[in-house]
Amino acid sequence: MVKNIVFDFGAVLVDWNPHHLYDNYFGSVEKAEWFLNNICLYSWNIQMDGGKPFAQGVAELQAQYPEWSDAIAVYHTRWIEMMAGEIEGMSDLIKRLKAAGYRVYGLTNWSSETFPLVRDKYPIFDLMEGIVVSGEEHLLKPDAAIYNCLLERYGLKAEESLFVDDNAANVEGARAVGMQGVQFTSTAALEEELSEKYGVNF
Repeated sequence: MVKNIVFDFGAVLVDWNPHHLYDNYFGSVEKAEWFLNNICLYSWNIQMDGGKPFAQGVAELQAQYPEWSDAIAVYHTRWIEMMAGEIEGMSDLIKRLKAAGYRVYGLTNWSSETFPLVRDKYPIFDLMEGIVVSGEEHLLKPDAAIYNCLLERYGLKAEESLFVDDNAANVEGARAVGMQGVQFTSTAALEEELSEKYGVNF
């Protein structure tokens, strides 16, 4: 039986997307898309989520692509422009889960340098009973160690815990340690799946 529900943050609770910055920076969605698919890749960003200092990550990428030096730099200096608002409906959904007796936690791949910039800006984070941030732990989803870190720190049983993430690999990582998992696509779809598939009562 599900007692604990664990949420990823970016694209689940809050709207983090590099396009919010780079579409404006380049003045072109297409150029931003190319840049994010060829220069500032997800695989590069995840290094900072795992604990690498942004200054080091930026310098290494600038050395590799000096012609894109300025555009790479703003990934750090204007990072906050990648943030929009909370995902619509998620705050209300979490409040209803808590009112129904479920315990709610956060497990995010996020840099320890940038998470403090938003921690107090979005009230939805205050609804979490505990949070594990990858950059603080030097661990990353979907490795088993970070899920186990959360479970052990807050005394949770894997079989009583359900993890919600927009990334399919991260959902599978949760399942690999015995948690249940749901891939997030929208607030409405999540509520329906929690209720119909997992018997979560709001």
